[in-house]
Amino acid sequence: MDIIVQKYGGTSVANIRKIKSIAKNVSKLKKKNKSIVIVVSAMAGETDRLHNLTEKISKIPNEREYDEIVSSGEKVSAGLVAMALMDLKVKSISLAPAKFGLLTDDLHSKATILSVGTKAIKDYLKKGYVVVVPGFQGVNSKGDTTTFGRGGSDLTAVALASGLKASHCELLKDDVDGIYTTDPKLYKDAKKINYISYAEMLEMSSLGSKVLQAKAVEYANNLKIKLHVKSTSNSSKGGTWVMDEKSIPIKEQNAVTGITHDLKQSKITISGIEDKPGVASRIFKPIGAAGIVVDMIVQNISTDNKTDLTFTIPKVDLNKTLKILKTNRAKLNYDKLIENKDIALISIVGAGMKTHTGVATKMFDTLSKSKINISMISTSEIKISCVIDQSKCKKAIKSLHKEFKLG
Repeated sequence: MDIIVQKYGGTSVANIRKIKSIAKNVSKLKKKNKSIVIVVSAMAGETDRLHNLTEKISKIPNEREYDEIVSSGEKVSAGLVAMALMDLKVKSISLAPAKFGLLTDDLHSKATILSVGTKAIKDYLKKGYVVVVPGFQGVNSKGDTTTFGRGGSDLTAVALASGLKASHCELLKDDVDGIYTTDPKLYKDAKKINYISYAEMLEMSSLGSKVLQAKAVEYANNLKIKLHVKSTSNSSKGGTWVMDEKSIPIKEQNAVTGITHDLKQSKITISGIEDKPGVASRIFKPIGAAGIVVDMIVQNISTDNKTDLTFTIPKVDLNKTLKILKTNRAKLNYDKLIENKDIALISIVGAGMKTHTGVATKMFDTLSKSKINISMISTSEIKISCVIDQSKCKKAIKSLHKEFKLG
């Protein structure tokens, strides 16, 4: 079978008109004798609405019930798309993960896929059905719903493309027609990227780019599934291909490929901890066990065997992290906790950094000339990240974009 796996984001299924438009496009593909699997996100704004409802009930919601609630939006979208296809006389069925066996571990809100069953899907495809799958979710060994974090429908699509042995995975967006050098909503001169490597896209996704989920890119990289990000309204042209670096044309390779920003990070400083072996482990072990991702970590110079340690985590995990630290205060023996939500993480990403010198200096000089203070710095082989004041974010993006001639 020539199987096509398409994923439609929240803005693509934002209303009934758009859902009917998707159905018409899929109907045209179906007439070309294609076997089609559709993965859908919740309607735009629905996951936020559901999340806000849980926060009104509980500051730290029960994780199992939270996943049951926030996963419902995708199920509604899947049912509506299937119905829209039926209305066009296209055989269609929505299949929840429990129906075909998308199994995960037990970690709620940030689940990892363990296996993907495809028999039920293939059986329906052989009978001529278009199969519509709610993204963002799977089921654990207990039969409970688990979710993959924001953007998790991308991961569902990539996993299905791999399991069904599709040639690539199509990720259709209504608000963008590909991956851009930076967020075009913040900087109008941002340029669409034609090709980007898995490694670059993974860095951009993990550093704040909202176009693709980082876990989905990592999954695609591990299994070498090509990703094609393109526009819902003009899916036959353009877009951005995410693929192996070796396959990208030389003319498309630059020292810096893109600039990302992340406003959903927060910073915690643990003041007055003992400067001795084992303290960092006692701090981060329970945080890691709770599934909380720590990004940057900076420890100050010790004074009288006391020091301060600062790290960044997602804002959504701030309350949970503070609770863990306060619970373990006797073991950690710190003086106080200082939290800061008003930060931005600005990063430049590019595989060309591996062979180009002076990139970091150019970034720091540019921010300095723009009178933007840097409070934390983190680097890898292909990225440099800085924590700055949130109010300076847009100015930083504009300055760096011009300096590295990305427009």
